[in-house]
Amino acid sequence: MTLLNRLNDDIKIAMKAKDKETLSVLRMMKASIQNEEIKKGDSLSADEELTVLSREMKQRKDSLNEFDQAGRVDLVEKLNGEIVIVSKYMPQQLSEEELRDIIQKAIDESNATSMKDFGKVMGIVMPQTKGKADGQQVNALVKELIS
Repeated sequence: MTLLNRLNDDIKIAMKAKDKETLSVLRMMKASIQNEEIKKGDSLSADEELTVLSREMKQRKDSLNEFDQAGRVDLVEKLNGEIVIVSKYMPQQLSEEELRDIIQKAIDESNATSMKDFGKVMGIVMPQTKGKADGQQVNALVKELIS
């Protein structure tokens, strides 16, 4: 079952339950996936769908930080609810220990010795952690383990 089919089924369930918040988030996710399909001119692979979902999650987390700094508690609560809904469709997130193992293997594989090799390490790590870890967390851990 593709993500789009799963979203369609869940949209129907949310409509029957009259869950407006969930319905709204699911429709936004579906629209994002359909827009990507239109750009591509073909249906998306599972990996491409994951990329779209990761982008949706990142947008919400960035907005959450901005609203939190601005003291907009009402919007923070709304976004927290949206993040919970989007996270149901994301793969299981890697623990920090698992991330460290992946990064250390990439450092060993690329023979990285300094920050000059940061790009090499990130190039190896990011495809392995796509959708399973926050890019900022990966970035911080790579910097920590290289130096």
